[in-house]
Amino acid sequence: MTQQRNFWMRWRVRVGYPVAIVYWVLAAPTPRFIFWGGIVAAVGLIIRGAASGHLRKYERLVTDGPYAHTRNPLYLGSAFLAAGFSIAGRSWWAGGIVGAYFTIFYYAVMRNEENDLRARYGELFAEYARRVPLFFPRLTAAPRDSLHVAAATPAKFSWAQYRKNREYQALIGALAGLGILWVRMWIRARFGH
Repeated sequence: MTQQRNFWMRWRVRVGYPVAIVYWVLAAPTPRFIFWGGIVAAVGLIIRGAASGHLRKYERLVTDGPYAHTRNPLYLGSAFLAAGFSIAGRSWWAGGIVGAYFTIFYYAVMRNEENDLRARYGELFAEYARRVPLFFPRLTAAPRDSLHVAAATPAKFSWAQYRKNREYQALIGALAGLGILWVRMWIRARFGH
């Protein structure tokens, strides 16, 4: 199990770099598309930030906040980021490559993490998984009393936890990515490539 998880985690990063380069080459951004893509990406950053401020890795099974709507709010936020960059790139090919990469790798990573959580938390996780969807969120939060949560009180969002989980790196990466798209737009305007 660990070997399979390591495979997907290792290759997610290794494949991500060439995907980003191909995306950049195929991108044909304009200010309008960068703006709208940036709005969608910002939604992803908000979702990821909210999730990260609740996440206490290896301390307890988190079932509140965004985790009461979807078992993978971080990856849901990442999907919005990917969609935002697909829009900002203004290229069906670039967007398709990003979408394929996300679908293949993140689905496998989510399933591997599920196995880890099932092994760690047993029936508590199984009950949580019955009530809360893997990816596409519930519109209403799963009732807390139905989850038999070990913690007596729900965890509140914490900026300290956000920083501890280093979620600010997603914000920095998104801003850098949008900046690189501006450079790509300038190159296309200047040299026609």
